[in-house]
Amino acid sequence: MSGTLFLVGTPIGNLEDLTDRARRTLAEVDLVAAEDTRRTGRLLEHMGVRKPLLSFFEGNEQERIPQLLARLREGSNVAVVSDAGMPGLSDPGYRLVAACVEAGVSVDVVPGPSAVLSALVVSGLPTDRFVFEGFLPRGGSHRAARLRALAGETRTAVLFESPKRVERTLADLLNAGGDRRIVIARELTKLHQELVRGPISEVLAGIHGRELKGEVVLIVEGTSGSADQAVRPETAVELASALVAGGARKRDAAREASRRTGVPAGRIYQALVDAARGLPTSEVPEPSARQRPPSPRAGRAGCS
Repeated sequence: MSGTLFLVGTPIGNLEDLTDRARRTLAEVDLVAAEDTRRTGRLLEHMGVRKPLLSFFEGNEQERIPQLLARLREGSNVAVVSDAGMPGLSDPGYRLVAACVEAGVSVDVVPGPSAVLSALVVSGLPTDRFVFEGFLPRGGSHRAARLRALAGETRTAVLFESPKRVERTLADLLNAGGDRRIVIARELTKLHQELVRGPISEVLAGIHGRELKGEVVLIVEGTSGSADQAVRPETAVELASALVAGGARKRDAAREASRRTGVPAGRIYQALVDAARGLPTSEVPEPSARQRPPSPRAGRAGCS
């Protein structure tokens, strides 16, 4: 008689979130397949449990699946855990589950903490319909295609992102889908938990220059399909002002804010200049060609 594969949810930061059933299951199985054996080893040590561990991550998943299937067919019970949260969501597990189903091996789930659901319900954005996007591709046509799809997505979208790439991803989401509401959920359930809410342009300006750390989940408002999500010129100027405050030149800040928001760079630049002179920016007309900042190619004649 074959054993059972258990998918066990583990804490995403606060060890008090480990369920009684998860403790019992991890104590009773014959083997624990873990994304990071060192991290899981510390968790088991905290529980007072000693158990054989087998590394099981994206790089060795294909190699490990036949080994784990063999153990299960022999009658061993195996638990799969990720670094944190539920295995199988942007973490190893899905392919093993599919292989077990195909082979007729029993699969069970031990529900537990989930960064996806935790971020969604605390975001304040609609939860009746949502889509999980995982990590966006780093670049190229695949990233562009996913961004286009998100631009037309009417459901709330949940994404994972590296803290080092959050600013770039927010800028790409703004360019692709307009200035909808977003929430950055960082270090959920941990001591330094942080939730940053607002329109993408304002959040982008607010985190510019900050060194974000820890695990990050992005929750993005679905589109209404209306034109009211276009970025207001005042918001673009605020973004450019934040870039200037961070050390950028006015011309460079105007170009970058224009790239992120679609508001003409000349209009942003003129507003920055007038603000520096103490003039009201709300009354500034569209600048003439003479007033507009030079294009990025200006002064580069003869350069290859």
